Amino acid sequence: MPKPTPLRRNLRRPGENGRGLDTLAVICKTLPLLKQSIVTLDMEGVLTPEIWIAVAEKTGIPELRRTTRDEPDYDKLMRGRLAILDAHSLKLSDIQNVIGTLRPLPGGKEFLDELRSLVQVVILSDTFEQFAVPLLRQLGWPTLLCHRLVVENDRIVDYQLRIREQKREAVAAFKRMNYHVISGGDSFNDIAMLTEADQGILFRAPDNVKQQFPDFPAVETYADLMKRIKTAIG
Repeated sequence: MPKPTPLRRNLRRPGENGRGLDTLAVICKTLPLLKQSIVTLDMEGVLTPEIWIAVAEKTGIPELRRTTRDEPDYDKLMRGRLAILDAHSLKLSDIQNVIGTLRPLPGGKEFLDELRSLVQVVILSDTFEQFAVPLLRQLGWPTLLCHRLVVENDRIVDYQLRIREQKREAVAAFKRMNYHVISGGDSFNDIAMLTEADQGILFRAPDNVKQQFPDFPAVETYADLMKRIKTAIG
């Protein structure tokens, strides 16, 4: 059996002597903590078209064009959408058929591919699992955290938030895990995420959002967004 080196002697299993854990604790305390970066992005309006606008255009129901760019109260927005769907007898399958025709925004897939080669990326969206699959497939299956619809016989009767303020809570959790978080979004429902992040960036946000939140840098192209993110990563 090989003779223990001084380091091996100090790191013996607890019970062999009293020094092993003490030495390991000293080593761990002296090691610098490595802060890694992670990027969180909204999906609709950043990487893909707005699903509800596409449904409005396909069905000819202009009220469905209202999105989180227009209404900061998400529950009010969704209750209105559910009432409209019910009034027009629109089913989940009707909406999924529209989603199946959508493609990522021009340059969105390429931007995401390059970004994922540099840093971990998580999509934080207030969309729903039943909507997202066709778009995720085209984006190369990035990680998505979102919500879920309550469906009965193909009729959308309600929606379930995974947690309240899920975008902000996710960013806060990443920060507790010692991540440096860079976030990008375009709408009112992204502001809490951008505020919680170490670096928040507005991407192709409408004027009303940019005017209300002028402290966030605002960019219009994927090239400028990539530049901002690379600078933030360091």
